[in-house]
Amino acid sequence: MTKALLEKHGANWREKLPPIPTVPIDAQRRWSVPSAGTPTGGAPPGNTPRGDPAQTAAGIERARTLKEEGNELVKKGNHKKAIEKYSESLKLNQECATYTNRALCYLTLKQHKEAVQDCTEALRLDPKSVKAFYRRAQALKELKDYKSSIADISSLLKIEPKNTAALRLLQELNRA
Repeated sequence: MTKALLEKHGANWREKLPPIPTVPIDAQRRWSVPSAGTPTGGAPPGNTPRGDPAQTAAGIERARTLKEEGNELVKKGNHKKAIEKYSESLKLNQECATYTNRALCYLTLKQHKEAVQDCTEALRLDPKSVKAFYRRAQALKELKDYKSSIADISSLLKIEPKNTAALRLLQELNRA
């Protein structure tokens, strides 16, 4: 997808995206009421409001801003500062993408146990998160837990059978 956007809109394609809409408070309240069969109370995977059920839109917006600041720091190669921004964001709003972003920083800084923890949290929020499976598999490989790493790659390949990065990592793991 990124490749297509780059080809169509150039290197500044992100700047051309429309702003992300905020979730109305009444919708947040509906999500926070547990419904039968849904452990997250009907919230979409990976975006479960945390703490106060009547969490303000301002809090969610602040979390989004902090996450974006973390993303900018990652682009500049400042992973330690990015971890701080992602951590602040997660205190306001647990989100799958924020956990997987922080896990990427932990991987870069060779903090593999922390990366595994963040990916596990991300998968709790979104059990089909391809990035969480892939990054946890990378971290587990570095921790020499090859069996668990292969299990994560297998789960990922059930979701995206042609994921080339996962297929490559699986080949590396089979040689290990």
